[in-house]
Amino acid sequence: MKRLSVKKEHIREIFKSFNNLNVLIIGDVMIDSYLWGKVNRISPEAPVPIVSVTGKEIRLGGAANVALNIQALGANPILCSVVGVDAEGQSFLDLLKKQRLSQKGILKIRDRATTVKTRVIGNKAQLLRIDEETEEDITQAETSQLLTLISYIIQHEKIDVIIFEDYNKGLITPKLIAKVVELSKQKGIPTCVDPKKKNFNAYKGVSLFKPNLKELREGLKIDISTDNINELQRAISSFRVKQKFETALVTLAEKGVITNSRKIKEHIPAHIRSIADVSGAGDTVISVAALCRALECKDVLTAALANLSGGLVCEQVGVVPIDKELLLEEALKLDFIKH
Repeated sequence: MKRLSVKKEHIREIFKSFNNLNVLIIGDVMIDSYLWGKVNRISPEAPVPIVSVTGKEIRLGGAANVALNIQALGANPILCSVVGVDAEGQSFLDLLKKQRLSQKGILKIRDRATTVKTRVIGNKAQLLRIDEETEEDITQAETSQLLTLISYIIQHEKIDVIIFEDYNKGLITPKLIAKVVELSKQKGIPTCVDPKKKNFNAYKGVSLFKPNLKELREGLKIDISTDNINELQRAISSFRVKQKFETALVTLAEKGVITNSRKIKEHIPAHIRSIADVSGAGDTVISVAALCRALECKDVLTAALANLSGGLVCEQVGVVPIDKELLLEEALKLDFIKH
């Protein structure tokens, strides 16, 4: 981190500039459903806790949580995705409306279930998750429909950065990726990716590629320990060059993040925090990283701010968007920030 010295005023300016950005988010959306309750005893029917429900809640999840983070950071998110023609799909659209998020990029598909993840939380700890979903790829006709929609938005709106938020639920296909990357390059729009295993090798030529360590290991079929950062950097460099990424940003949970580009390879340690729940941290990290990318921030600063944001949301139970004021307050305390 010796290479970086940033003035507080510059950080404040970056956070202020977030407000001028439009972000196109392409990815699998879902409903995050919560059952909150108390656990006082074990079931006589099986060795499992009995949760006495005290509250229920549904929230926007998946790529829609990225939209919430982008909105919380002051920028304008435009979400492109599919939902089913079902009660859950309608609930999702109602939640978008309630959050004042645009529905213009949402395609409704018959005979496809809207993804719902239900988390059962007892005594402030997650006990169980139930997933209702379809993981099959959307059809070629549906991909073409979605591409028409995405293309229209890119041509007619000022888009500052595109995020691919892949949850392996079938929305993002190699054809979709290739076409959107081609469109973005024509318009000079940076592309940022939060990948999953299935399409891991399909994101050739994107601006920023942000896997976590598990995804990197699965995608590269290697088992590298975080104890050997140099070896990890070499593997990331090799993959980055092969895939023609400008920058790779790899999150390492409690070990922080690695940023790797042609000019810079840096490991930024995590900040010591009281971790309550890691759900949704990756959504926050890609949101902050993408906004910084749109503003052409230096790679190390982008990585440091993204790293900070991921740690902050882990202090909250459940999937919650970042608090911009708190992130700014913490950012101003980073050791390379000068008066």
